[in-house]
Amino acid sequence: MALISIDGNVLRKMMICGANNLTRHSNELDALNVFPVPDGDTGINMSHTVQAAAKEAQKLNSPNVHEIAKAASNGALRGARGNSGVILSQLFRGFAKGLEGKSVASASDLGNALVESSKMAYRAVMKPKEGTILTISRALGEYAKEFKEKDIELGLAEIIKGGNHVLSQTPNMLPALKQAGVVDSGGKGLMYFVEGALAGLSATDDVTVESSQASGEGNKQAAQAAFSTDDIKFVYCTEFLIDTPQAISQSKEEDFTKYLTTLGDSIVVVSDDNVIKVHVHTNNPGLALERALKLGALSNIKIDNQKLQHTNAIEFSQTQMPEKDLAFVTVAAGSGFTALFKDLGADYVIEGGQTMNPSAEDIAQAVSRVNSKKVVVLPNNKNIILAAEQAVHLVKDKEVFVVPTRSIPQGVACLINYMDSQELSEYIAGIGEIIDNVHSGQVTYAVRDTVINERPISQGDILCIYDGDIVSTGKDIQEASKELLEYMIKTADGELISIYYGEEATKEMADELAEYIREANTEIEVEVYGGGQPLYYYVFSIE
Repeated sequence: MALISIDGNVLRKMMICGANNLTRHSNELDALNVFPVPDGDTGINMSHTVQAAAKEAQKLNSPNVHEIAKAASNGALRGARGNSGVILSQLFRGFAKGLEGKSVASASDLGNALVESSKMAYRAVMKPKEGTILTISRALGEYAKEFKEKDIELGLAEIIKGGNHVLSQTPNMLPALKQAGVVDSGGKGLMYFVEGALAGLSATDDVTVESSQASGEGNKQAAQAAFSTDDIKFVYCTEFLIDTPQAISQSKEEDFTKYLTTLGDSIVVVSDDNVIKVHVHTNNPGLALERALKLGALSNIKIDNQKLQHTNAIEFSQTQMPEKDLAFVTVAAGSGFTALFKDLGADYVIEGGQTMNPSAEDIAQAVSRVNSKKVVVLPNNKNIILAAEQAVHLVKDKEVFVVPTRSIPQGVACLINYMDSQELSEYIAGIGEIIDNVHSGQVTYAVRDTVINERPISQGDILCIYDGDIVSTGKDIQEASKELLEYMIKTADGELISIYYGEEATKEMADELAEYIREANTEIEVEVYGGGQPLYYYVFSIE
């Protein structure tokens, strides 16, 4: 019998099965990254994002398709990690918009939602590039138009067939994919999600979100081990949803947020139509709930004692700090970089970077913790910029500006060049020039054989990267590093070179490189720091 419509219960299963299928293939997606570096993280980022979406859908026991789609959209928004994750969150958002006002969805409704999903994602990217997840999303929408009058199960199977065909063509759209001999990892991840959703369409048993096996847990546990419960000022992590009779006014929302500031910190209040998502750390969760009841009905209430959770959850230190005119939140991977940023005046350092991109909510919560109404966020990684920009919309009552730093050295320069007397507008106006004057190099290793820009690369080769491009390879770490430093000196007009050595290098090795540069270039100043970064033997900067 033809399946002509689905309700929220079926859509919930589809969301969960889609997320589970993508998560199972996250390691494969990481391996599809064009750059053969060991920190490919498309699969990790997409997995975290869809899991966040599916968990929100799983919580909501509703037969209404729009309510389920909306819950998934809210979850994806908060859990989005990396560029691929942020784009995914916009796909969920557009899908929910396409189902607005629907209690059940026909094949036609689902087709329209897929079209709206793609449109929303394209609008979110300033310079859309074909051959990526965007192309696949548009293809799904176009095939949905063609088959949307059919049986939903048969139609979705046809849509998947068409999407996979377009995915196979992505190497012809992006030369980098063709050289590497791979399809687009983001597009492949989207197809895994849709294929899982098809399986969920006919699932008869209850399904639940499967745990991610993504890497990065070791680093999180190490960070947790260094955290003291004595630092927790407000014990109860309180989260809940407020279902309002109608969308509340901005003034009411601001009044509620202001009240929460009298009860605790780490406040995030996000409203979307008739639903308000609330997060607050407080010693009086009852007062927060009592005030919220004046706005509407409460659901999804979760109150956790952070001190009791210490051994198995990651929480942030709630240290007291004086209020500042301008605060800085920055991202860093490596104990040395974390210490350096703090020494330079960063108010909050988010542990993360490659393979462990912080989510939009991670960044929003960090911003909410600093004691300032004006906050500058330094992502220090091109794959975190979109999540940081999305986090801005999750924070209330603070002016947040994201400086698009693409490397840790650029973040370091932004902090060094800030003066306490500067107004935010004055500082931001000159930040672009500061970033442009900092060029970065990285030394790592290849995780697979490939070809990049017609350069053959073998697994295990030392890779030398300058401003995002592989410029040379080698077999010896030190010799390859010297070659990269020489290239940077010839290419950039700089007076200062900074050498940051990572976990797999030593200070003696870094000092050897510094002495090599000093002997050959007496006019260039060289500084050596312990960055402690994983995966990269060295990070260099020249300015």
